[in-house]
Amino acid sequence: MFDKLFIRNAIDRSAENGVDRRKFLRAAGVTTVGAGLAGGGLLAGGVLNPAAAETGPLGLDLDLGLGHEDHHGSQPSDGAVLNFALNLEYLEAEFYLRAVRGYGLAATEVLGKGKPGAVRGGRKVKFQTKAVKAYAEEIAADELAHVRFLRKALGGAAVARPAIDIDAAFTAAATAAGLIKPGQKFDAYANENNFLLAAYVFEDVGVTAYKGAAPLISNKTYLEAAAGILAVEAYHAANIRTSLVAAGLEVPSVAISNARDSLDGKTDLDQGVTFKGKTNVVPTDANGIAFSRGADQVLNVVYLTPKKATKGGFFPAGVNGSINTSRANG
Repeated sequence: MFDKLFIRNAIDRSAENGVDRRKFLRAAGVTTVGAGLAGGGLLAGGVLNPAAAETGPLGLDLDLGLGHEDHHGSQPSDGAVLNFALNLEYLEAEFYLRAVRGYGLAATEVLGKGKPGAVRGGRKVKFQTKAVKAYAEEIAADELAHVRFLRKALGGAAVARPAIDIDAAFTAAATAAGLIKPGQKFDAYANENNFLLAAYVFEDVGVTAYKGAAPLISNKTYLEAAAGILAVEAYHAANIRTSLVAAGLEVPSVAISNARDSLDGKTDLDQGVTFKGKTNVVPTDANGIAFSRGADQVLNVVYLTPKKATKGGFFPAGVNGSINTSRANG
């Protein structure tokens, strides 16, 4: 998929020092015949400090920054990127599982590195539309599978599920979007329409997060997996956006889109399910390409703040792992 120049550039970005870089290159077969990225053995030749490293089942070094601030702005490790994604998958899985079955992840599916946390809010939704109920059940199953996949890929380096708020956070988000007045409550599980609007808060963010993370992933095996998850998240987003149009919820969707834009930066990229007077199920730029969010921008949205922060919103104690800080916008 990618030529050797791309591989070399990715390795240059992610290796901590010259010794690591040579080992990455040798293992990738760029300077010598080696294991290659596609085989997943990116660190087959070993790491500089094996005692300090965590490895996943595919042999990838996952501890080039896990558990502390990420190397003063340097390229994060693949493990750090995947753990950031795992935090988001925990959130989505808990939201959808509660909607379709009334309870979330099992205790054995949330343990790991970092401070574990409980989940506040959520209950089974009384769906009125057969299609929306089917979408919700399928998405819930997919998000559960994503959590299990990422935890397996990360192995002992997987972070624990952080504290998650899917109660007060949705009220704050709905207030910011102008869907309710200050002091009122938005219950994401009260009815089908509320559920769709709440799901819309997440789905587009998931797509843009995975697209933004793709250039950061050096290992081709993990990159392919992330691309597969991105594709599934895009299918989910299209289902939710189509359902919003069918339910006549275009106006509140635009309000949510505007609220997200107010959090993640000055550039107006986010698009509601109507755009320039037309139905807009697939939000793209002029080239038909979905836009990206950096991890810090994603955290602005889920922390519900345009400021630099390490916690807030849906993650009241922050996310686990080294990628944990939103940026100051404005």
